[in-house]
Amino acid sequence: MKTLEQQLKDIRIVPVIAIEDAQHAVPLAKVLVENGLPCAEVTFRTEAAAESIRLMREAYPELLIGAGTVLNAQQVDIAKEAGADFIVSPGLNPTTVKYCQQVGIAIVPGVNNPSLVEQAMELGLKTVKFFPAEPSGGVPMLKALSAVYPVEFMPTGGVSPSNVEDYLALPSVLACGGTWMVPTHLINEGKWDELAALVKAI
Repeated sequence: MKTLEQQLKDIRIVPVIAIEDAQHAVPLAKVLVENGLPCAEVTFRTEAAAESIRLMREAYPELLIGAGTVLNAQQVDIAKEAGADFIVSPGLNPTTVKYCQQVGIAIVPGVNNPSLVEQAMELGLKTVKFFPAEPSGGVPMLKALSAVYPVEFMPTGGVSPSNVEDYLALPSVLACGGTWMVPTHLINEGKWDELAALVKAI
């Protein structure tokens, strides 16, 4: 059984998805799996998130599913019950991190400065999300943090086709999160062929 870190390293790109209608979850999962990107970070910014995760999990047991934008223990419970493999949060909330550790689900919390990285390490974490990546200094900031701290990063926020290779070239980066291959309007319109082309192009 591969660890979450090993799976993320294999995948390299994590699609960060806002699903507004749970009926779109399975067709979207099909696009991801069939086009070589068997991973989805379904954000809890929509009411359809938990049901979407549940439907994806039922249809594609092999899919690596993260629950994104998780802000508290209640959402952790909902995500875990729906079938999420891991939790992603925009910031570092020690209460949420400790709760995830207590219930046995991996969490990748957001950090963007030295103090937050140290807090994450103090909580026993070795993998963190660098967020928001571009507004926080991008590749130069990440290089500076990586020179000091023995942690691995998943940059998200402003990562795009024009800079993703720069991030992935850093030894400390195990994967990048992005939205460009799963734009919400294409999901809402059910344009699966267009989405497949974007996913395949990665």
